[in-house]
Amino acid sequence: MRKTIAIKALLETINFNLQRTDKHATIDYKRAMCDAIESALFATGNYRGFMFINNDDSELETLGYYSRQYFGH
Repeated sequence: MRKTIAIKALLETINFNLQRTDKHATIDYKRAMCDAIESALFATGNYRGFMFINNDDSELETLGYYSRQYFGH
């Protein structure tokens, strides 16, 4: 049997993980989360942008750059 997850549940889980600040929430970890949710949101027609958690810490390719919140339908 095929199982699916609601895009809203996935979005909430990933947004929660992108806010993490513990030692395991690395740039690579957050980059992978961003790639996963962007792919899912675009594939389902639910992408509505994102915002940085801290605009003052959002320089390209930094941990702050991948600390975001995504929006969907």
